[in-house]
Amino acid sequence: VQLQASGGGLVQPGGSLRLSCAASGSIFSINDMGWYRQAPGRQRELVAVITSSGYIDYADSVKGRFTISRDNAKNTVYLRMNSLKPEDTAVYYCKAGVIDYYRDYFSYWGQGTQVTVSS
Repeated sequence: VQLQASGGGLVQPGGSLRLSCAASGSIFSINDMGWYRQAPGRQRELVAVITSSGYIDYADSVKGRFTISRDNAKNTVYLRMNSLKPEDTAVYYCKAGVIDYYRDYFSYWGQGTQVTVSS
């Protein structure tokens, strides 16, 4: 299973970006999909998660600004980021909890995409 993330870049404070992450490979179904981020010198932290049942949770720091969604037919998760702040600068990673055809559960990470918020 591979996760391919895209959509990062340089944006001014107050701007918007949309990240995408597509999963491919031996996938029977995907349970949870989420976004994490890691800024220099800091630990990786959860940004948002969405489960197959539609449960969604956000880090307090992004509530009201970021929106997570998924397209199950495309095995893809999105993160719409509005009102971006310099403190949102980080490498963003997607993560997926995949159930394979043997009904085993594995977690996979994408390669990371850089988001820089700066004027």
